[in-house]
Amino acid sequence: MSNFSRRQFIITAGAATAGSLLAHGCSSGPTETASSGGAASPVASVGAAANAPKVETTTAKLGFIALTDSAPLIVALEKGLYAKYGMTDVKVEKQASWPVTRDNLVLGSGGGGIDGAHILSPMPYLMALGKITQGKPIPMYILARLNTNGQAISVANAYKDMKVGLDSSPLKAAFSKSKSSGKEIKAAVTFPGGNHDLWMRYWLAAGGIDPNAEISVVPVPPPQMVANMKVGNMEAFCVGEPWNAQLVNQKVGYSALVTGELWNDHPEKAFTMRADWVDKNPNSAKAMLMAVQEAQQWCEKAENKEEMIEIISKQKWFKVPAKDIIERSKGNIDYGDGRTVQDFPYKMKFWADNASYPYKSHDLWFLTENIRWGNLPADTDTKKIIDQVNREDLWKEAATALGVPAAEIPTSTSRGVEKFFDGVTFDPENPAAYLKSLKIKKA
Repeated sequence: MSNFSRRQFIITAGAATAGSLLAHGCSSGPTETASSGGAASPVASVGAAANAPKVETTTAKLGFIALTDSAPLIVALEKGLYAKYGMTDVKVEKQASWPVTRDNLVLGSGGGGIDGAHILSPMPYLMALGKITQGKPIPMYILARLNTNGQAISVANAYKDMKVGLDSSPLKAAFSKSKSSGKEIKAAVTFPGGNHDLWMRYWLAAGGIDPNAEISVVPVPPPQMVANMKVGNMEAFCVGEPWNAQLVNQKVGYSALVTGELWNDHPEKAFTMRADWVDKNPNSAKAMLMAVQEAQQWCEKAENKEEMIEIISKQKWFKVPAKDIIERSKGNIDYGDGRTVQDFPYKMKFWADNASYPYKSHDLWFLTENIRWGNLPADTDTKKIIDQVNREDLWKEAATALGVPAAEIPTSTSRGVEKFFDGVTFDPENPAAYLKSLKIKKA
């Protein structure tokens, strides 16, 4: 547990609003409430669908973080899709950070929290294992993957002349020099053991930089990343959009890489719900999934991108200028260091190429990486916990009810062998060989 609790990071007071200055990783402090204004009545009035399940409850409370990959949950509300499938009383509430999301999921709506959320894919596992919930397992289900790709690792302008990109190795000497002068070198991620933590660690380690010894990897809420970079609190950060684009637009730093370059079509956020809520309300869970899947299909279409950004950029959702979101959503990347690319093939996907389907093989990689860095014991029964948490069976049931063509419903829970930018491969049939092949690790 020390690996989660030791990386506490106090944000400089001048960098951000005082309300969320503490970016806690696994603290036992009081839970922050969801930000106001995150719930809204749907802007579209949609009639009930003929294939809507007979729901046990019409009410559910979901949480989201202001990241583009939360769009399906928001669009499903704004477009009236939850109501279309019988869930007429769904609320979608902004959360201040991933720890707050976790704490509110622990509470559940009955305790003033939430029933489900847009979440980092490893978090439902860490909760179910009790690793980030003070030792008390909180059963969770992953119902869908919300997206693939769409994150980035950005660095401060001070390193621009080094032309740091996929290869992080040029930073090794610079970090060493700064440390020898007494400066603490920080790289920010959104939550210990979460997606961004794992992307950052993989990238650093691939370049020969030990993230446990040569740099401090610290958790910071996504909306506070740019402000912290602006005041020199960190050398690099890994987060989803729109925060990397905002960094570039404010000329505070640049993107070394977008994460699709690190691992093409890598899994990203998930749609999770408390297991007890789903078990009590199976038809309502199916209805929620159908609404989210339909929203993902809508978000995927190029002709809907402008409207999607118009919706999520609003004050009650992201409170971010649309210009900080739109281009990268379309796959137009301005790295901020002179590199630009149009219609990038590794852009965020919500539905294409099975982006929504929660492959168990991907969850195995997340667990294996958490073993790599000492967040989980080496003897973790990964198959057992994946079978408990990953409900791809419910995904298929909802997709079939929605009328998704059979060709778009995967027949295997594994996507097969995955290949990373540095040539390393992950075979889900032999995760031990993958771990053994990695030079820098804690496990």
